[in-house]
Amino acid sequence: MLSRKQKGSANRVKARVRVAKTHARVADMRRDWAHKQSTTIIRENQAVFVEDLCVKGLARTRLAKSVHDAGWGMFVRMLEDKAVRYGRAFSKVDRWFPSTRMCSVCGVVGDKKPLHVRTWTCTCGIVHDRDSNAAVNVLAAGRAERLNACGGAVSLPA
Repeated sequence: MLSRKQKGSANRVKARVRVAKTHARVADMRRDWAHKQSTTIIRENQAVFVEDLCVKGLARTRLAKSVHDAGWGMFVRMLEDKAVRYGRAFSKVDRWFPSTRMCSVCGVVGDKKPLHVRTWTCTCGIVHDRDSNAAVNVLAAGRAERLNACGGAVSLPA
């Protein structure tokens, strides 16, 4: 272990090189996985819509290590670059869009919910899984934005 080696010793130099190689290997594996997944997603779909998350803000929460390990910003950049290269439509949905709170059936926007709430019931009686509902809403918002000729803001039907 690097921290247990005496400063200035040859063993510390060897340990530092070993740690650097391990970090480089992990970074290469993560980048390779992101490249493979982004290529697969872009090749299999004509249009890709993602939620524009505030990675900087998420990195200041208790999820910081998970957010940085996932490399969300890098992954989205890869998707965007490959979408242009393959001639696919790519769009980011605004981070303030209430994708998890809005009912994908009737369009009613509910109250804010803590992260541990994974399912919720709308006033129209439909039970929603938080992630599936958000995916449907992001798809609808992305399609609406893509079909907007002027590039301005689009209000979804309520």
